[in-house]
Amino acid sequence: MSDIRQVSGDERLRTAFTLYPYAFDESPAPDAADGLASILPFHEGNHTLIAEDGGRTLATAAAIPTHQNLRGIVMRMAGIAWVATHPAARRQGHCRRLMRQLHRDMLDAGHLLATLYPFHPSFYEQLGYVGLPLNRTATFAPEGLAPLLGVDLPGDVSWQGIQDGFEVYRAFQRRLLAQRHGFMFTPDYRAARILAPADRWLAVASVDGEVAGVLTYRIDGYGGRLHGDELLYTSGPGRALLLQFLAQHVHQVAQIAVTVAPDEHPETWAGSLAVRTEARAAFPTSPPLMGRLLSMDALRDVPCGSGRAQLEIVEDELLAGRYLLDGTRGTIDVTVAGQAGERATLTAAGLSGLAYGVLDPADVVARGLGDISDTVAAELRALLPRRTPYAFGKG
Repeated sequence: MSDIRQVSGDERLRTAFTLYPYAFDESPAPDAADGLASILPFHEGNHTLIAEDGGRTLATAAAIPTHQNLRGIVMRMAGIAWVATHPAARRQGHCRRLMRQLHRDMLDAGHLLATLYPFHPSFYEQLGYVGLPLNRTATFAPEGLAPLLGVDLPGDVSWQGIQDGFEVYRAFQRRLLAQRHGFMFTPDYRAARILAPADRWLAVASVDGEVAGVLTYRIDGYGGRLHGDELLYTSGPGRALLLQFLAQHVHQVAQIAVTVAPDEHPETWAGSLAVRTEARAAFPTSPPLMGRLLSMDALRDVPCGSGRAQLEIVEDELLAGRYLLDGTRGTIDVTVAGQAGERATLTAAGLSGLAYGVLDPADVVARGLGDISDTVAAELRALLPRRTPYAFGKG
């Protein structure tokens, strides 16, 4: 049996980082060690675990201390990353043991949620995770937004390098964290990755002196493509200003591609806009984000509809038990349920799907993540109605 321990600082280079190039990069790479040393600052506050035997690192997993909005409440979330196993040690349970220890450690540190990008969704579903909607890419020619060029919009757009506008960019992300279900806010040491290559412009839309939208982007050359990152805004005017700014790149770039939220509708941006909006799930290269609850406390005091349901959570060491969710006060009250009364039986993944708003009770049953009667399903729909997580802000 391998031992599990936490590593930090330069020790990561001799332990956890020995597995990263083979697992995630083109290999072999002669300068891999130098490259990994340069990214140490971006792991500064990560909680990094390794499984080792006789001083040899067999597997590793890390958590980034992050925040996420769940149905209007900002709470601490563990961003799980860098999960890797030595090829000769795979399928021996090391990863599962590391993940369970990581969950316990992060819960002890006050994190109520966890998210990750899976290498194998069914494996993580067994660990309580459920898939979240993919963000989409909207691709179009800038002339499709030409009608916006003749509109006198309230406000203006400033343009600068990300180094100069980083604080404005982060402050706006912090505002969105408080406003949008699913939004994530990474720590400064992690978000600073965007500064290292110095390869992003920042467009900032302001209305009445207040930032109403931001977009980081790069241009790959004259007649080429403008690659936009996440289109972030707090109002219609903020979005319109950013789109008008993109329209000004006509005759400079042939195409624009920008990342938009799952509930965004680019085809409505302009009457003549020909746009391709797509999301592609592929494993392991472009998987949807997955999330889970680490504690029932994640549901405590969450705004809800008027419903009341008893649950039994099974097959999960963190959540297992019987609970009563009561929303009669407009927020969820979580208490231990008694023996009597009709209840739903859920896996942690089933509960997480309801909490994030991505699964209806009927979906939970259809996917084998729980057993829910029609009566309890109606109560759960009232308590935890469907919502689309705005899973931006990964950093």
